[in-house]
Amino acid sequence: MNTLIATQQYVHEMTRLSGPGMKVLLMDKETTSMVSCAFAQSEMMAREVYLFERLDTGAEREPLKFLKCLVFVRPTLENIQILTEELRAPKYAQYYLYFSNIISKADLKILAEADEFEAVREVHEFYIDAIPLSPYLTVLAMPLCYETPFNLSGGNFRRCAQALLALALQFKKKPAIRFQKSSRDAQRLADEFVKMTVREDKLFEACRNDTVIVIMDRSEDPVSPLLNQWTYEAMVHELIGMNNNRVNMTNVPDEGIKNIVLSAQHDDFYAKNRYLNFGEIGQNIKSLMNDYQKKAQTHQQLESIADMKKFVDQYPQFKKIAGTVAKHVQLVGELSRLVGAQNLLEISELEQTIVATGDHSQCFDRLKRLLKHEKTTDLNALRLTMLYALRFEGSSSNSLPALLEILRQRKMSIRQVESVNTLLRYAGARKRQNDLFGNKSAVEMTKRFIKGLKGVENVYTQHEPYIMQILEQLHKGKLSEIIFGASELNTLNTHYDNVIIFIIGGATFEESTFIHLYNERRLTNPGLPRVVLSSTSVHNTKTFIEQLIQLTPDSQAVPPFASIA
Repeated sequence: MNTLIATQQYVHEMTRLSGPGMKVLLMDKETTSMVSCAFAQSEMMAREVYLFERLDTGAEREPLKFLKCLVFVRPTLENIQILTEELRAPKYAQYYLYFSNIISKADLKILAEADEFEAVREVHEFYIDAIPLSPYLTVLAMPLCYETPFNLSGGNFRRCAQALLALALQFKKKPAIRFQKSSRDAQRLADEFVKMTVREDKLFEACRNDTVIVIMDRSEDPVSPLLNQWTYEAMVHELIGMNNNRVNMTNVPDEGIKNIVLSAQHDDFYAKNRYLNFGEIGQNIKSLMNDYQKKAQTHQQLESIADMKKFVDQYPQFKKIAGTVAKHVQLVGELSRLVGAQNLLEISELEQTIVATGDHSQCFDRLKRLLKHEKTTDLNALRLTMLYALRFEGSSSNSLPALLEILRQRKMSIRQVESVNTLLRYAGARKRQNDLFGNKSAVEMTKRFIKGLKGVENVYTQHEPYIMQILEQLHKGKLSEIIFGASELNTLNTHYDNVIIFIIGGATFEESTFIHLYNERRLTNPGLPRVVLSSTSVHNTKTFIEQLIQLTPDSQAVPPFASIA
């Protein structure tokens, strides 16, 4: 199960079915993101796709009757309406319609009636209904998915159900379902998915039953999106921000590249370093610079026609290396600046201490000092306070009111301060069913005790996301029936070859890293299942807290993150 390869295969099939000739690719907003994360523009041009357009810009597009048109869109009501108008006055010679999910017979009839010029040559369903950020991570474009307090709205709920259906069909699986019982949305989503598989039973006839989908809510693990990250990909998203593998550097003070693409398919350095920690990246950047300098000195020594010819032959590769060096030196330099400017080493160490050890006496005084530290941003102050609130919610030593008062003294808005209590309502101890901090399970307490005796290899990366507990329990056939219900009783303790984890409310790149490492372990332990992570979005701390602030009532209506950086 590789979402990136599956997406590429579907797009290759689109270009093959349309035959030879110059083509335009017509997409909507979401399918544009799906294709751009799977292909570089040059790769599409090599398949005779020379023009890329948006379906919703019909009035702006010029008629080009010599081009074939590949239409790849989601089968939404809006897209069907726009496509109907397009077919009534076609701008291209032929149309090949590809939908990212199941399209209804009624909508097909509407399109057929609109095709008065008989321009449509092919109609297919290709199941790519989420953005493939990596081989094992797909997301929807829904960073603020809760439109009512802690519940998916009707539109967002349907979008999640459709994405799950497409993911199952993409891999030709008819999965069993396990769902978080404490989450109304997870249970509704599981029920809806089962109904959809029954309704579309013919599509699932040849599908294998070796897969389970685990549907959970972000509220079951609110800690992961609140921690500072120290692997390359996660750090970039945490400190700068990344949207569909693109990094906007316009707010970075130094001159340099303003829009950076981080693609493991087209950037060997990023492919090798995206899951490594910051210390290793520094060493690898130095090696990359040294290699580049050696090549640059070689190219400067052009003493004969043969040397010049060799340089011309190697110039594209040399230029690519130069671009790679410039991009990553700029990124790592900015990350390093932010780590120092925001005192993140000390902040991250305290975060991990709060989460991993839970010793109130070790944490409280350090926390108060850091909340008042001149380098601590409002975002980091909120982050630390939220972690404290979760960790010591039931402790007799809990002093959360004192910390909230410090936030008020920092002139943070009412809504921002109150978002700490919103977090407890959303994901506090009463909402969670799992043993997030390892306080209840004798096994988890023993593990923590042994780790304490041994010491930790890296104080900044002690935390392990809750989804790893889920995978371990699934593999052993011991996923709790109390916490996770099942679509069918006979699926409770079955071993599965493949696992899809779907998180309502946003995943994190920390979780994606652990999924990558888990799948890597299959090389030495083939008995482990393959795992794909899917979610409504990829959170960093800022977007996660913005979601909480959005759900926090405030009569003054202070804009979310008006002063948080």
